[in-house]
Amino acid sequence: MRLKKIYTILFTYLFFNLPFFISEADAQIKPVHLRCEYKNTPVIDIAEPRLSWELVSNRNNQTQSAYQIIVASSVKLLTENGADIWNSGKVLSNSTNQIGFKGKKLLSGKVYYWKVRSWDKSGRASAWSKASTWETGFLKREDWIAKWIGYNLDSLNKNKTYHLPPAPYLRKEANVNKKIKTARLYVTSLGLYEFYINGKRIGEDFFQPGWTDYHKRVYYQVYDITKNIRQGKNAFASILSYGWYSGYLGYAMLVKSPQVRAFYGDTPKLKAQIEIEYAGGEKEYIVTDETWFANQGPLTESDILNGETYDARLELQGWDKPGYNQHGWKSAVVYPENENQALEIYPGNPVRIYKELKAKKIIPRPNGKYIVDFGQNFSGIIRLKVKGAEGDSIILRYGEMLHPDGKLMTENLRKARAADTYILKGDMKEEVWQPGFTYHGFQYVEISGLRKAPSEETVIGLVLSSSVPVTGDFETDNAMVNKLYKNIVWTQLSNYFDIPTDCPQRDERLGWTGDAHVYIKSAIYNNDISAFFTKWMTDLNDAQLSNGAYPSYAPMPMKDGVAMIRKTDSYSPGWMEAGIICTYELYKAYADTRLIEKYWSNMLRFMKFLETKSKGEYIFKERSFEDIHPKGGYGDWLSVGKQTSPDLLATMYYAYCAALMSEMARAIQKTEDKLFFDKVFENVKKKLYEHYTDKTGQFKVDSDIYGNGAGYSHYNPQKGFGGHTQTAYANAIYMRLLSREDTQKAGNYLKELILKNSGKLSTGFLGVKPLLPALSATDNGDMAYKLLLSTEYPSWGFEVVNGATTIWERWNSYTKEKGFENNAGMNSFNHYSFGAVNEWMFGNMAGIKNETPGYRTFIIKPEIPEQGINRVRANYRSINGNIVSGWKKIGRKLEMEAIIPVNTSAWIYIPSSSTDKISINGKQLKKSIYYANTETAGNKVKVKLGSGSYKIDCLLE
Repeated sequence: MRLKKIYTILFTYLFFNLPFFISEADAQIKPVHLRCEYKNTPVIDIAEPRLSWELVSNRNNQTQSAYQIIVASSVKLLTENGADIWNSGKVLSNSTNQIGFKGKKLLSGKVYYWKVRSWDKSGRASAWSKASTWETGFLKREDWIAKWIGYNLDSLNKNKTYHLPPAPYLRKEANVNKKIKTARLYVTSLGLYEFYINGKRIGEDFFQPGWTDYHKRVYYQVYDITKNIRQGKNAFASILSYGWYSGYLGYAMLVKSPQVRAFYGDTPKLKAQIEIEYAGGEKEYIVTDETWFANQGPLTESDILNGETYDARLELQGWDKPGYNQHGWKSAVVYPENENQALEIYPGNPVRIYKELKAKKIIPRPNGKYIVDFGQNFSGIIRLKVKGAEGDSIILRYGEMLHPDGKLMTENLRKARAADTYILKGDMKEEVWQPGFTYHGFQYVEISGLRKAPSEETVIGLVLSSSVPVTGDFETDNAMVNKLYKNIVWTQLSNYFDIPTDCPQRDERLGWTGDAHVYIKSAIYNNDISAFFTKWMTDLNDAQLSNGAYPSYAPMPMKDGVAMIRKTDSYSPGWMEAGIICTYELYKAYADTRLIEKYWSNMLRFMKFLETKSKGEYIFKERSFEDIHPKGGYGDWLSVGKQTSPDLLATMYYAYCAALMSEMARAIQKTEDKLFFDKVFENVKKKLYEHYTDKTGQFKVDSDIYGNGAGYSHYNPQKGFGGHTQTAYANAIYMRLLSREDTQKAGNYLKELILKNSGKLSTGFLGVKPLLPALSATDNGDMAYKLLLSTEYPSWGFEVVNGATTIWERWNSYTKEKGFENNAGMNSFNHYSFGAVNEWMFGNMAGIKNETPGYRTFIIKPEIPEQGINRVRANYRSINGNIVSGWKKIGRKLEMEAIIPVNTSAWIYIPSSSTDKISINGKQLKKSIYYANTETAGNKVKVKLGSGSYKIDCLLE
């Protein structure tokens, strides 16, 4: 015992003091890609921000055994002995993300510098990482001394169809007479803003400060403007627009709501605070107040849905520069504060220009019009370059498709005007203009009013999207599948636009909850959506209804508890569960337990709503949701077969949410809640079996209870309601609601239903995501591949071979036989819901599946089809680093590639039952160091591998 104690003391001493004996140059890991609250060098207003980093190594099978973080108020102090804000010391942990700051209390308006080092599995310390920073905004309300100002131009609308008043222009001049050390702009608006200093637009962001429930919170941005301010006179200026705050929203005009715009207020307002620190340490503040001046200008119409009109003849030359003669300008109006309105740093990814597109074709049209074809459907605006006479009007109309006769198809825009007008000032030089406060969904632009034919430089497409970092890539040897993947990516780009919208073109563009939750896992593979969804989860929880249900979309403008865009909008089973499902998927992908803790009470309220709605019986029987509009909710929206009972689906989602709540309760150590939701899950499953299945295990419903289906969403009386549907079985399998025996039965039923439907799918929004995963989970992967590769209607391939460059809302958005279906009603060609097949493409074709939160452990288990696909390669950059899975089939030989990030491990499933036929990195598996971690799994061999790059060869059987 004494000898053991001596060894323990010696080991402990060596472990903690190893850096003194081993050179840092010998360390086999290196920290990189430092982030704070998911972002590189962000501005935050969180008292205890979370820090993350990745690790890289040139050696296989490396892990972190400890880390040390230091934080300082300056670069000079950022040393182990000098760090004046926080020195974590050596922390025995393999965690590299979601690490909460535990240093001195943070102060407003400060830059904090930090770096980290890690100890590898042998106890060797890495070199310190490169320094990174975070900056604090205002950590308390009193830091704001600026006032809300605005200029009401509402009465100046001249448009007969839409109410589109001019945009307010605001300005102020101020002297700066000392040497500047630093300067910051803290700025927000109710509405949208652009801010200028000395004639230069500040920042690259569009549509700031973003859409929120403005009665509850408004976000602000912070910009380093040190280089924008000069000694002497400076001009500070801003243009405001109506945006989501006081412009048109959704389909309110289409459904003839009593109110169609200005849901939060009728006058856009600005709040801006410039803080200048001089070289001597003194500070000066320039803020929005009664000393600012206001006017109208050339932006005579401005609306997100309806477009802009810019009259260059009315330009206020030099209005945003010092020395401007502001004769005729009025004093800006100061508006009172709303003490219930939180002012917070924008937590998401700002909308920015993602890419510029040139015309692929320019098509002449009658009456001097031209159509510019960009060859890609996208969300954004254009940049116009034009010459002409004073007063010439260039009108730009936008559309996703063309009619067979070549005419621009705009019927699917419904009440969204989606048009911009530029009126020339007649400058001898080329005039350049782009809209600032509107965006459109389009592939085609019709231009009228030109004096000569346009060139490819006349109109440039500017792709706009929330700037979410790219994390994924997917490629095969099948051109159709590759195009499908690109279409999925473009659709996500188009609709991740401050919020996850349904579509970018028509009078809607709402954050529908059903769309959001069915697609979120697919989105995670493509982009780092952690910050983007951190923002939208706030919107969703702010919009939670008084009864505890999550709404059908968020943000949802409300008045006296009633939706304002359409008073019948409330909640829908299969959609409202986004509050649980999205929180869970973010936790699984990013190991984010703080999000669970933040919204735990909200999620408990929702689960209580389900309990109350089910009358404590743990079942939603037929017609349980006939009190909402449409009856039963939206259900399996836009399915093309027998309608799945919305109440059956609601019961499945009840059980699924209980299972997710149990897992999340365990993650935040709420043991009693976990046990409670385990019981709820079992109770709902039991009732599901009792009420909705027959003796053979088939799902059934009493269709007669629904009567003639009047009032139900997209009800087809010829097809009726049922339980024996593709959607029902797909969801039950995906949600793991059935016993092992019944799961296989359900898989067989699912396959039979597809075969009876001529080998085609019939699912809608709620059925498309689980369809292929359910087939794969029940040994029907061959059928999953057939559905993926099909080019017959309805299928993903049908869209591709019909020229789609994004995912369509409807399987039949366009058919060769019938042309455009339901065009003026609801027919988007840029709608990501059916793109949820991306989850199966990454998770089954490439085989990358998460096992523990943050991909600390994961699975690579690709499904190799007999035909149609011979090569797949995917990469996904998880919060712990880049994961790669690739395979190539050459006859009966299979070559696999895997990259596993440092500090993680993965089970690799190899489709061969004999280890004699497998080699890893050139060595036969049986003779390699990996053999000790090898197991058989059915007709596969699985090997547990640590970090590194691996080449695996085997013979298929």
